[in-house]
Amino acid sequence: MVEPVSTPSVILVLHDVAPHTWADYQPFVEAVDALGNVPMTWLVVPDFHKQNALDAHPGFRRLLGSRLARGDELALHGYFHCDDSPAPQSPRDWFMRRIYTHEGEFYGLSQNAALARLHAGIELFQRYHWPLRGFVAPAWLMSQGTRQALCQLPLAYTSDPQHLYRLPDFTPVDAPGLVWSSRSAWRRGLSKVLSEQREQRWRHAPVIRLGVHPVDLRHGSSRNYWLQTLKRLLAEGRVPMTKANWLTTQARLNRGKP
Repeated sequence: MVEPVSTPSVILVLHDVAPHTWADYQPFVEAVDALGNVPMTWLVVPDFHKQNALDAHPGFRRLLGSRLARGDELALHGYFHCDDSPAPQSPRDWFMRRIYTHEGEFYGLSQNAALARLHAGIELFQRYHWPLRGFVAPAWLMSQGTRQALCQLPLAYTSDPQHLYRLPDFTPVDAPGLVWSSRSAWRRGLSKVLSEQREQRWRHAPVIRLGVHPVDLRHGSSRNYWLQTLKRLLAEGRVPMTKANWLTTQARLNRGKP
C-alpha cells in the first residue's frame, strides 16, 4: 500500500481581528486577495480591550461573514484580549504578565472563569452563524484551568507558536510558525533575521504558519516581509490553507496510512 503524501502548505493567520484593527489589515488583505485564492484564518476577538464589542459593529460583522463566504476561517481569539486578572504574585507570573505581555487574558484564569469566557465566545459565533472550530489564547498563554475548560467544549483545536493541538486530548501536531515583534525598530530588525533563519530551517516542513499582527502592518519593513514571504512560499509550491482545513487534511492522510 502506498503511503499518502501531503503537499507542503502555508497557513496565513491574522491575529487580533477587531473593528479597530481593520484599518491596519485592510490594505494587506486586499494585497493578499490580489494574489488569487489564498484562504486565511482570522483570529477574532469578541470585545477587544472591552472597547470594541462586535455586537456594536454590524458592518464589520458583515465583512467577517463575507470572508467566510470566500473560504476563510474565523477562530475565537480570547474574549477581551486583555489581562484583567488580579495582580501577579510570583516573579515568573510578573514576567509573563507584565514584561512578556499585558494581554495574556487566559494565563491566570480558573477553570470556571475560562469556561465562562469560552462559552460567551462560542455563543457569539453561534449568534451570527459563524462556524467555529478553533480557539487561540491571546499571546498563546493558557492556564491549567483553561486547558481543562477546553477539554469540555465542542472545539477541534487550539495552538501555540510551534504546534496545533487537537482537542479534547491536546494531541500535538507540528506546525511551526513565524511571528514578529514589531513594537520598535530593533525588534523588527531582530525579527527579520530570526524569521529568515527559521524559514530556512523549516523549508521541508509540511506546513509553515505566518502569524501576522496589526502592529506589523504599521511599518513598511514588517508589512513587506509578510507579503513577500507569502508570495515566495506560494511560488515554491506551498498550498495556502486555513488551520481547520489543514488539520482536516492531515487527519484524512493519517487515516489512509497502512
